[in-house]
Amino acid sequence: MDLDLAGKRAFVSGSTQGIGYAIAEALLAEGATVVVNGRSEDGVAAAVRKLEAAVPGAAVSGIPADFADPEQVRHLLGSLGEVDVLVNNVGVFEIGAFEEISDDDWQRYFDVNVMSGVRLSRHVLPRMLARGWGRVVFLSSESGVNVPADMTHYGTTKAAVIALASGLAKLTRGTSVTVNTVLGGPTYSDGVARAVEDVARAQGLPVDRMKSAIETANQTSLLQRFIEPVEIARLATYLASPVSSATNGAALRADGGALTAAL
Repeated sequence: MDLDLAGKRAFVSGSTQGIGYAIAEALLAEGATVVVNGRSEDGVAAAVRKLEAAVPGAAVSGIPADFADPEQVRHLLGSLGEVDVLVNNVGVFEIGAFEEISDDDWQRYFDVNVMSGVRLSRHVLPRMLARGWGRVVFLSSESGVNVPADMTHYGTTKAAVIALASGLAKLTRGTSVTVNTVLGGPTYSDGVARAVEDVARAQGLPVDRMKSAIETANQTSLLQRFIEPVEIARLATYLASPVSSATNGAALRADGGALTAAL
């Protein structure tokens, strides 16, 4: 299917690896111009080179910025220019006991996972509405619906992302601008792969055995395996495209069936 993205300019936050990188690559393959983002100049430059090799002729550039640093975010916004598609992907996660998560940790999670989307959307959404077309896609998680006890801080921010996208969608009534959310499930991103490797090393187990044990431990998963980043990217790319025009204000699942509710 041609998603009609040729000529559209997209910005994907947190896109030097993992799901964000997969979304950037998928958008480029559909003919969009893409601006990627990561915390370091070296990481952004490496991602740009990798994408240029993966998608010959791709129009890709990058802007480094750490979304935990408001000054870097201000610089990014000043450099961004006009975008037709905004993908709010950047996020941090880690397992941690609720009583051990400090106020500073909570603030960092909200700055990166929630306020990144607030600041980017506040910058681009009015311009999309003025031009009469645009797509905003948020990457949330099934953890924002079924908040895990050992990742309460992460799940809380992902629930806030769902609420934020729902509110912003209501600002687009009667226009050709849409705002939607992807509820991803357990995905074998670079960050998750490193976490699995660390746990395997600590327990003296082979990585493949640890990965398999984690996959089968999720009793509600219908997929019974980790989701690959490209599988999340396919849904996000569809929502970023003109062909998704009838989908607005929705939270769509790519969770492998981890959530047990029918809707």
